[in-house]
Amino acid sequence: MKNHFYAEERIALFIDGANLYSAARALGFDIDYRKLLRVFRERGRLVRAYYYTALVEDQEYSPIRPLVDWLDYNGYTMVTKPTKEFTDAMGRRKIKGNMDIELAIDVLEMTEHLDHVVLFSGDGDFRRLVEAVQRKGLRVSVVSTIKSAPPMVADELRRQADEFIELAELAPLIARSPADRPARHAPPVSNREVDEDDDQMVRSA
Repeated sequence: MKNHFYAEERIALFIDGANLYSAARALGFDIDYRKLLRVFRERGRLVRAYYYTALVEDQEYSPIRPLVDWLDYNGYTMVTKPTKEFTDAMGRRKIKGNMDIELAIDVLEMTEHLDHVVLFSGDGDFRRLVEAVQRKGLRVSVVSTIKSAPPMVADELRRQADEFIELAELAPLIARSPADRPARHAPPVSNREVDEDDDQMVRSA
């Protein structure tokens, strides 16, 4: 990864859990979140690392809970909320979890304590957030990928960012080793609507 960071700048990571998970899977690797923290601690003064995900609260056991608990005890600030459930016009049960507002509020509230925001998401809805943060004098880097098919990052978000960090280039530094024990958690609930039996909700990462 090219070093677009400065040793004394204050950095915070804002990770859209479902979006980052999908981008990494599209590139064929799993993320080692301990390595991810180490990489950015070496590039500046890491103030905070936020991780956003929705949780299916009505299940007796939430498959993503082990990941949430591990991150919470290993240097990440967890931001979670219950998913919303509804039945569509076809009678199918749908689940939706959207953390965009929580992420945007946290970014804006943290700006006075930061020099550099690192956003792990390719969601084009964040373009206006990036623009607002830049007007406050901060630099913004976006981490996602254009090397998947289709690309995971919206073109307008990539163009707005001060720096675009290609996740495929970051992968050698943050990928989980194949020798490591596989994680036993399900993927984060995405911002999109999913069917109750969608295999993304139950497949192990």
